[in-house]
Amino acid sequence: MIIPKSLIEKYNAAVPRYTSYPPANYFNETIQQADYVRLLKASNTQKPEQIALYIHIPFCTKICFYCGCNATPMGRSSAVRPYLDALKKEIEIVSKYLDKTRIVSQLHYGGGTPNAIPAEYIAELNHFIFERFNFSPNAEIAIECNPAELDFQYIDALKASGFNRFSLGIQDFDENILKSVNREISKISAAELTDYIRRGSKKMSVNLDFIYGLPGQTPESFADNIRKAIEIRPDRLVTFSYAHVPWLKKHQTVLEKVGLPAAETKTEMFLTARNLLLNAGYVAIGFDHFVLPEDELNIALETNMLHRNFQGYCTRNTTGQVYAFGVSAISQLTSGYIQNTLKISNYIEKLNKGELPVEKGYEISETQNIVKEVITEIMCNMTLNWELLAEKTGIESEKLKQNVRIDNQAITNFVSDGLISFSVQEIKVSKIGSFFIRNIAASLDPAFHAELGKYSKSV
Repeated sequence: MIIPKSLIEKYNAAVPRYTSYPPANYFNETIQQADYVRLLKASNTQKPEQIALYIHIPFCTKICFYCGCNATPMGRSSAVRPYLDALKKEIEIVSKYLDKTRIVSQLHYGGGTPNAIPAEYIAELNHFIFERFNFSPNAEIAIECNPAELDFQYIDALKASGFNRFSLGIQDFDENILKSVNREISKISAAELTDYIRRGSKKMSVNLDFIYGLPGQTPESFADNIRKAIEIRPDRLVTFSYAHVPWLKKHQTVLEKVGLPAAETKTEMFLTARNLLLNAGYVAIGFDHFVLPEDELNIALETNMLHRNFQGYCTRNTTGQVYAFGVSAISQLTSGYIQNTLKISNYIEKLNKGELPVEKGYEISETQNIVKEVITEIMCNMTLNWELLAEKTGIESEKLKQNVRIDNQAITNFVSDGLISFSVQEIKVSKIGSFFIRNIAASLDPAFHAELGKYSKSV
């Protein structure tokens, strides 16, 4: 697949990533603890019925210059114990408002660097969670790991704690590139780590995550990364486009001094990687995820049942409303979003007082929930069939259409540029169009207004 430079220049605009709808920049500070409690109670009778849990571990040994997450240098480990105790208090408070018969289908640890803290702390927290929630026998228990902080003993401890999916943040195999972005270098190879994680159980899954668009990367060097990854044969592989948002993350300005690849160079990196993965038998999921053919995400894609939440892609059968714990964590409920306070000290202080650490949030209207369903559908399944979506959601197709924006000029441009095919019944995204899926989604968003300094660029 070749994407003309003219298309990149035309569509390389600042648009939302649409990992949520409305996007997180809509969150406001009018939401209070009482509102959160009301949303928690309401969630028990709303769809999806299942529960997804997210635990945010903000600590890192040091901050990578590309990082866009809420992370903090760990420094002295004395900060970890109070944070862990606060996490338990938050889980205890929230769980009191939830129907205990509901099933947990996902538990995900993110960061920061979850494996920067002692493994016994994570085991302790998992035990605490397992005692308070009803887990599905096939629940996904996942953790994001920095390979530099991982050894075989730590892996053993995580497996004994119940984890069955490991996401290894490789980012790049080139040590010089890792050093330039302040990323630690792993002492154990990704191949050895993957082999050890899988050893002894067919249920263990491994994701390898990469970032393209970092200083020093070229299409050739990034292709070498993907070739090495293909030899390891992870269950899933993600190629994240580096999101440059220095107005939010000031440490990213360091990368400007080194020099960032141009948009067309980033495009070539992605397309080269994509072709290598497809030729190796992987299947493209959404825009930047790749899985083996037998993966449940591919099965969901084939049946138009792919879905996603803040933790990534999932199936409509396994997804749940997301109840998130920890500093800056965002709960993703049917009726609204709640984000916790951003500072660790404030987070601990509030929970020590018995208060939920609400920082901001957003209550979702019925209309916005309809738009959310439409945008999620096209972002995940690359097809928007109005009647099929009506069957999935129980919302009449005409009502779906009435609540989104059908931008005729944008549709005309997308069709003429070969990004979509369009009919009264269906919008279908082409292979080239999948590269510009954020632009296509934005054209359906009645609230979207292009604005620099608010969103990262689409390419």
